[in-house]
Amino acid sequence: MSVNAWMWALSLLAGPIWVHSLGPSCALQNRSVSGSLYKEGDVVIGGLFPVHIEAPEPDHTFTRRAQAGRCRSVELRSYRWLQTMIFTVEEINRDPALLPNLTLGYLAADTCLSEGSTLSAALSLVTGQEEAVTEQCTKAPNVPVIIGDARSSASIVVADTLGVFGIPMVSYFASCACLSDHTKYPTFLRTVPSDAFQAKAMARLLRQMDWSWVGVVCGEDAYGKSGVQLLVRELEGSGVCMDYIEVIPKSHAVGRIKRIVERIQGSEAHVVVTFAVSPDMEVLLKEAVRQNVTDRQWIATEAWSTSSYYAAWSGVSLVGTLGFALRRVDILGLGSYLTELSPAEHKKEQLVQNVWEEVFGCTFGEEMQSGRRCTGLEKVEVQGDEYFDVMYNVYKAVYAIGNAIQDMLDCQPGKGPFKNGECPDINPIGPAQLLHYLKTVKFTTPVGELVHFDNGDPSASYDIINWHTGPDGKVEFVKVGQFDAARGPQQDFQLDLDKVVWGGGWGNKVPVSVCSESCPPGTRKAVQKGKPVCCYDCIPCASGEISNASDSTECIKCPERFWSNTDRTECIPMLVEFLSFQDDMGIILSVLSVAGATLTGAVLAAFFHHRDTPLVRANNSELSFLLLLSLKLCFLCALAFIGRPAPWSCMLRHTLFGISFVVCLACVLSKTVVVLIAFRATLPGSNIMRYFGPVQQRAGIFICTLVQVGICVLWLVLAPPLPTESAGGELGARVVLLCAVGSVVGFSLVLGYIGLLAAICFLLAFFARKLPDNFNEAKFITFSMLIFCAVWIAFVPAYVSSPGKYTVAVEVFAILASSYGLLLCIFAPKCYIILLRPERNTKKNMMAK
Repeated sequence: MSVNAWMWALSLLAGPIWVHSLGPSCALQNRSVSGSLYKEGDVVIGGLFPVHIEAPEPDHTFTRRAQAGRCRSVELRSYRWLQTMIFTVEEINRDPALLPNLTLGYLAADTCLSEGSTLSAALSLVTGQEEAVTEQCTKAPNVPVIIGDARSSASIVVADTLGVFGIPMVSYFASCACLSDHTKYPTFLRTVPSDAFQAKAMARLLRQMDWSWVGVVCGEDAYGKSGVQLLVRELEGSGVCMDYIEVIPKSHAVGRIKRIVERIQGSEAHVVVTFAVSPDMEVLLKEAVRQNVTDRQWIATEAWSTSSYYAAWSGVSLVGTLGFALRRVDILGLGSYLTELSPAEHKKEQLVQNVWEEVFGCTFGEEMQSGRRCTGLEKVEVQGDEYFDVMYNVYKAVYAIGNAIQDMLDCQPGKGPFKNGECPDINPIGPAQLLHYLKTVKFTTPVGELVHFDNGDPSASYDIINWHTGPDGKVEFVKVGQFDAARGPQQDFQLDLDKVVWGGGWGNKVPVSVCSESCPPGTRKAVQKGKPVCCYDCIPCASGEISNASDSTECIKCPERFWSNTDRTECIPMLVEFLSFQDDMGIILSVLSVAGATLTGAVLAAFFHHRDTPLVRANNSELSFLLLLSLKLCFLCALAFIGRPAPWSCMLRHTLFGISFVVCLACVLSKTVVVLIAFRATLPGSNIMRYFGPVQQRAGIFICTLVQVGICVLWLVLAPPLPTESAGGELGARVVLLCAVGSVVGFSLVLGYIGLLAAICFLLAFFARKLPDNFNEAKFITFSMLIFCAVWIAFVPAYVSSPGKYTVAVEVFAILASSYGLLLCIFAPKCYIILLRPERNTKKNMMAK
């Protein structure tokens, strides 16, 4: 409760309440109802209505008795609510079926839209109208029930105060969800739905329209703060974020209002949700119109969604506004009653005169300095049509009280709801007993709606209103949807988009209000640091991952043997890849392999045909034939590396490669040693050649080969090479079939042993390159070993860095390159002499120095 409200309460408790005097009666010390309408009846129903929206400033000096001030700024919409109460009371009094032997009266007061004046008016209602009473001062109040108030904050103040005395309140417009707490407010009931349902309906609207980035403006009162809290709760986890939450100050400070409108205009959120009472929104929207804010989609609550007063001065700024209004019901006779209002019935009531004078700009006084005189014949209808939403809630509240009183009258002695079956008191009616019957009342209104209170609250039903521009240029309220909580979560929200005219200049196109654009399939959302979850960047999915829906929060990894397409939107089967005989590279390497083997066979045939010539005999024909056979195997073993890997092919390719090259290098080493020893044996007294005869040469080749065979056997037994698959990573949408070496140590030993033999051959041939002979084979062995070593030294980094099937291609290329190097460097010069220069193929030429 505000400080002002408590000050008003303190001043009133000293004034309008009955106190015992020294005399035989109680005297009413003060009547502070600023304006009221009264009609006598057997039961008088109190009413609180904010007919004016500017209350007089309270006197905080407390040096004199509080004087009743005059409120200002008539709210014609609220005045019609008051008249609806009077219309309903008269309708019930005319009804022969409802309360036939009892007449209802009313005492309706103007609350001036402030907590202090509302509490003052409420206390004045329950104290009665008599100036003095002779009965005991503790008698029941003349007004056992109050209809009101319109504002949630004011209703909280009154319910806190009058709830102590058990006086029931039936509000027609106080929708704060906090008032549903019947532990704190046990005497409060209402015919307006709780804001919890309105917040739920707003959240449904924002989600359905994909408005993920919105602004919120609320009032600095219970209605605004509670409404925003409920909305925030409903939007949790829904993907809707709030760019700002601005609070309209009660002081309506111009600087603050201007800053709020500038914040609205500068935001990327094109949708503005409001939770504020009518006067607060009026100040804000007038500033928005002044700053020409026309590019926003406004979402209105029931507080102002059907206010024709706003529509009169807002121009195009509010056209397209979407709002939630209490369900409209056409009440028979009410429309004509409101348009035919006249002050004639209440000529002496100051409230009616004040309203008439402010609405029509006239005066009832005799002395007129300026202006025109009020005739009482002015027509209210010129002020515009009204959307009968709140009026129906007032209508239901009066009927609820009437039916509760009827239930009290119908009580049969001995069957009552109170102790020992007692029935309630009728004359006068006790507030606590009336509250009991109000909580259990169940009736059907004249328009056919079944009404009952569910723990003090009615069922929730809202019309969704859209502000259209009519043919005459005036704003029209068009129903475009409905929210009915009774239909269940799947069918409670209905919106006809074809009927909606969108605000902010969007026309028939749904406005876009997002912090970040939607992420397309193939990407995922990454929240921007320090910002709400609605502000994000779209990050492409990594290779091997996909997202097949918009706004995915994470990418899905493709299953085994599947890979993402280029758009990262679906998983496609991986391409199985290996060095095959159908590939261009496989064909080239196969041709080179077969050509090398064929060329080696041709050289072997040439050597065999000329085996008796001096050149062939001088170069150790047996070793030459064995070397050529091993070279042919080297060429052919390259074919084992081409084709789909299988267990047998993986084991064959590495062992065949290792053994054939060792045989080849062992022959070259033997030839090199023989050349080197042969020249050393020409020295006098040297018998070293007897240790390097044919038998010893064969034994040396066998031993060298046996070592490699042993390494290969151990390798195959302990960790043989086997087929394996390599996928993902840099390979992309490919499954590469390879032969894993099994044991890196075994593979290294095979290559290392070949490298060792090659290095020894190179060194020995290098030392023998300048020996004095007309045909020194050591020179050619040196070149062949130089090429061999260069190829295999380059092979290591190329092998490690090559991806996929190119690893196998590099190994095959190294085999072929080194084989061609050996074949051409060692045998090309000899074939040249044998085939093209036969005259040099003589013993004399071979022995020449």
